[in-house]
Amino acid sequence: MVALAVPAERSDGRRRLLLASLAAFSVAGCAQLTGGSKASVPRATNAWSGRMSLRVDSEPVQTFSALFELRGSPETGELSLTTPIGSTLAQLHWSPGEALLKNGNDTRRYASLDALIEAATGAAIPVAALFGWLDGRNDPVPGWRPDLGQLASGRLQAVRETPTPRADLRIVFERMPAS
Repeated sequence: MVALAVPAERSDGRRRLLLASLAAFSVAGCAQLTGGSKASVPRATNAWSGRMSLRVDSEPVQTFSALFELRGSPETGELSLTTPIGSTLAQLHWSPGEALLKNGNDTRRYASLDALIEAATGAAIPVAALFGWLDGRNDPVPGWRPDLGQLASGRLQAVRETPTPRADLRIVFERMPAS
């Protein structure tokens, strides 16, 4: 959210023009680019943004971290992954019968959301359960142990103990308003 101070000496007309411009910019920021995909995310949707990191204790250890925006549901949604400086790593879109990974001009299709997530992050993350965990539900996933104790402060940790290798998912987030 951007806070903007408007000096008192500005005329009411200029103030209204500035506020209208900001409103139009905010609405444009909620527009969705579909890129020709049939996947669409409902307008009233669950949405979160923040940082995520994943560590897989394999040989060698694998790590993945990114800024993210997650919208939708386990059935229909999108996940954008970016670097801290704003470069897009990947855009993931899914709907019934379709799972797409967009990386620059390259678009790849996957058989399932789980296969899509593993291709994007290098490890299996239970995205269907992730929606529940972020919503405060302890949705069970075999091998995973979520810690929902810090949700009120915008933190989630989930550890996968089986199958090996062990994986540690950490997310710092905030819920975004529906757009």
